[in-house]
Amino acid sequence: MTAVVGDAAVGAAEWQLCAHCRSLVYRKRLQRNRSVCPECGRHERLTARERVRQLFDAGSATPLDFQVDPGDPLGFVDTRPYPERIRSAQRKTGLAEAVLCVRGTIGGSPLVAAVMDFDFMGGSLGTAVGELVTRAAEHALDRRIPLLLVTASGGARMQEGALALMQMAKTSQALAELDEAGILTVSLITDPTFGGVAASYATLCDVIVIEPGARLGFAGPRVIEQTIGHVLPTGLQTAEFLLDHGMVDMVCPRAALPATLARILSFGVRDRAERPSGARTAPLVHDGGELAAGSPWETVQQARDPHRPTTLDYIHAMLEDFEELHGDRLASDCTSVVGGLGRLDDVPLVVIGNQKGHTATELAACNFGMATPAGYRKAARLMRLAAKLRLPLLTLVDTPGAYPGPEAEEQGQAVAIADSLRIMTRLPVPVVAVVTGEGGSGGALAIAVANRVLAFSNAVYSVISPEGCAAILWKDAAQAPRAAEALRLETRHLLALGIIDGVIPEPEGGAQADPALAAERLGHAVKSTLDELSGLDARQLIAERRLRFRSFGTLPPA
Repeated sequence: MTAVVGDAAVGAAEWQLCAHCRSLVYRKRLQRNRSVCPECGRHERLTARERVRQLFDAGSATPLDFQVDPGDPLGFVDTRPYPERIRSAQRKTGLAEAVLCVRGTIGGSPLVAAVMDFDFMGGSLGTAVGELVTRAAEHALDRRIPLLLVTASGGARMQEGALALMQMAKTSQALAELDEAGILTVSLITDPTFGGVAASYATLCDVIVIEPGARLGFAGPRVIEQTIGHVLPTGLQTAEFLLDHGMVDMVCPRAALPATLARILSFGVRDRAERPSGARTAPLVHDGGELAAGSPWETVQQARDPHRPTTLDYIHAMLEDFEELHGDRLASDCTSVVGGLGRLDDVPLVVIGNQKGHTATELAACNFGMATPAGYRKAARLMRLAAKLRLPLLTLVDTPGAYPGPEAEEQGQAVAIADSLRIMTRLPVPVVAVVTGEGGSGGALAIAVANRVLAFSNAVYSVISPEGCAAILWKDAAQAPRAAEALRLETRHLLALGIIDGVIPEPEGGAQADPALAAERLGHAVKSTLDELSGLDARQLIAERRLRFRSFGTLPPA
């Protein structure tokens, strides 16, 4: 291609026209920028080999020479015989098929990768591609290291008929085996990823990363238009749309991919030998008599103070390498529940918490910490990830309760909470819950079925808000202070009832007066509690947790 600027012809060898913003970009500058347009940020397609060079540590990538041959099972001929199309794609790309399998490291973490190349027959999923992806998964399983799938596909390969269709089940089965073995799987979605690839291994991974502007969907725009006569709205199926609708964990620019993937993959390392033990002493109070008696209503106001640290404040102060994960993989990404992977004193863990905010704008954006069904489904997804990777789970509770709106009822609020409760009863990992502010009703308990439940000294935990209790029982919301006292929602009473196991003393003036010290004390308490639980195996952890909750309300023998 030759571009014309004024009267001067500029060779395509030196300049490239951006298909999005129509800017002429110096080709070497584009290459230095990882094939991302410096004017508009459009991510151009990469070949499989380019992708490997950009992602893997220098010199670490070793091709996995899996020998496969798609053959010509149907004797398919359109305008050209199928074998001729295969040979043409091989000459064009230098690949035997539409996926390149390699083993190597990213940020020092070992992994196996299957990287698709759209230039090979549109990255279509045929028997050879399915076989290569499956063998890559089996190789990762054999070596107990993470699997990375980089996808780019227009869908299943029509020239192989129903045999191509079967690859969706075959590859999904391979990922299920990695799930059963506790092997981390990561998907990197690039543009475009459609059809059978999108509806199988691309979206079955533990963590789904997508490049800006990349499109992902079952039916491509052309198929939708030709089948039902609808033109897709602008932005549908794009990375940003998918993030908002809970389908992916993060949109990551290409320049940040190596570091981001390195952090994620590091949580798939099986060796925990470096884990320190007993490095911190917890400032926990176990006797309610040591806690000062105050006004229950004033404690409620303290717990609700918008200046108190939020879950994300605590996470960023306590944890290293935190990677937030998004979405319920169904319809939404609830902003009032946050979570992801992080490290506390080099101990990898999964963290989930209610998120509020400090300003009126932040509080409204987070729905005042009231989770929707999507929030509980996101939490459940992260709980299952903790169980799969055998990572401890930390939950930070700070909510007035689950969102009670009509939309939540339509989307199954009660079912989502019940499912979360059940999942937590059978998690085979240490679970620590901390009430950092408000612990309101079933919305709080949904993420607090733990081996150990702690609370900050100014936190509250109750079956209902004081206002709600007053309105129902006294028919007068103004009786909330009276209800607060009757509900015994303070930590000294919660300790006596066995609802919580320990209290974290807050700094003078409350956690909001010294957020850094509050976070330090929280980190000490969580680390000490995890050390205490580290000697229990999966069966013991489940049995102890179930016994803890089984005992509530048990009457002594007659």
